Amino acid sequence: MPPATEGGPADKEDAKLLPLPRKLAVPPGAPARSSVPSVRYDLAVSGIGEADDGVPGDSGPREIFERGGASWYGIQFHQRKTASGERFDMMAMTAAHKTLPFNTRVCVRSLVNGSEVLVRITDRGPYAQGRIIDLSRGAAERIGLIGLGIKQVALTIIDREGMRCGGSEVEEDVAQAQAPAAAAPAPARRQVKVPQRRRR
Repeated sequence: MPPATEGGPADKEDAKLLPLPRKLAVPPGAPARSSVPSVRYDLAVSGIGEADDGVPGDSGPREIFERGGASWYGIQFHQRKTASGERFDMMAMTAAHKTLPFNTRVCVRSLVNGSEVLVRITDRGPYAQGRIIDLSRGAAERIGLIGLGIKQVALTIIDREGMRCGGSEVEEDVAQAQAPAAAAPAPARRQVKVPQRRRR
């Protein structure tokens, strides 16, 4: 038997559970209750000037241009025109970036598993907050991005011969092979005069 409690029925009524008040745990403007300093985990962090030692087998550090979230796009945009005027091929090694010039070669390194892929900028985007690059489906598969949707990456601009990406040296002729052929001028449309209908 539990020990007898003091008081009678009045004490039992006072001991009823009351509903929790609908208020914020910490009032607005009040300092955090934890003594642990808060940390900001920004998705998009500029990495200009930082060095990235790459993956095993690469020679020497590379300068990181940008760090942040990468996403991918595929079948819903396949064969549509990109901002550069090219047709989007979801299995080509291409990507969209907000500011880099078209045909810039970028080495995209996954900060999750260390895998890398060399892509060429052909489109503009992404426009979602916290994302810095949109990869084609083919490029996303190379770095294991398909299942995750968004992955943290580091971007390095490949702007000189001898730089490495994915464990191999990037050659100068790769840029020429990746660059789109000069677009042929569209043939002039022939104007055909259609006679007006005669009223009956």
